[in-house]
Amino acid sequence: MAIKIYIDQGHNPQNPNAGAEGNGLREQDITYRVGKALGDLLRANGNFEVLESRPTPTTSLGTSNATSLQARVQQANSWGADYFISLHTNASSIANASGTEAYVYAIDTPAYRLAQDIVTSLTEATGLRDRGVFARPGLYVLRRTTMPAVLLEMGFITNPGDAILMYENPRLFARGIYNGILRYLNLG
Repeated sequence: MAIKIYIDQGHNPQNPNAGAEGNGLREQDITYRVGKALGDLLRANGNFEVLESRPTPTTSLGTSNATSLQARVQQANSWGADYFISLHTNASSIANASGTEAYVYAIDTPAYRLAQDIVTSLTEATGLRDRGVFARPGLYVLRRTTMPAVLLEMGFITNPGDAILMYENPRLFARGIYNGILRYLNLG
């Protein structure tokens, strides 16, 4: 039986719920491209079924930030996803802030272990710094999903090096995330 992975390409192409911007790039464009590449890798494996929150670059969910988040969670829950991976880029007023981190609902859970494997594999693939995995129970997509959920901050869009790497190499980031999923599931 296929393992069902819901890929949430964080944010919408336009408001409501557009993402961060930095270095002339938009978060929602990067998350879309990485999500598509990740979906392709998972589908090619044969062990996975994939549903993407944004199957096209113009797909927009909800009419407000709240309903955009609700739509993503509702899609994943009603589809019966086994895992929920939400892709994001980080932003900081500190221009040299760099690296990959992830958020989960709680520590010492399957989601936490999945997040650790994804962050480790992603930093191995990209060379970006491992900033760790943190509990953020207040985040809607982590609180309301019925399956292990990881919100991944792949890198900082406000850091020129991170931003260019994410923009120019979406498949590299997809491969790192994919390797982390395989590592967690002992399929690698």
